[in-house]
Amino acid sequence: MTTEAPRKPGPRTIKASEFKAKCLKLMDEVAESGEEIVITKNGRPVSRLTPYRERPASLFGIDRGRYEILGDIIEPIDVEWEAQSDPDRVLNP
Repeated sequence: MTTEAPRKPGPRTIKASEFKAKCLKLMDEVAESGEEIVITKNGRPVSRLTPYRERPASLFGIDRGRYEILGDIIEPIDVEWEAQSDPDRVLNP
């Protein structure tokens, strides 16, 4: 029976010497799993291996198709605002 030590929350860390020996395999793992790996040297983080993701050319329209407008958003609602009913009212007297 083999038991693995429980993983700490957060990204997986690996020593630079181990990364050098297994670089191509680790790149494939990151691409497949989407999880990043932090590479350490002398116990200190020096680099991060993350999966490549395309960035949109523009943020304009990034949420297209996520939201649906229900009803008429142009016409006024059937509620009279206080400012309309008493135009002489002073705010914060």
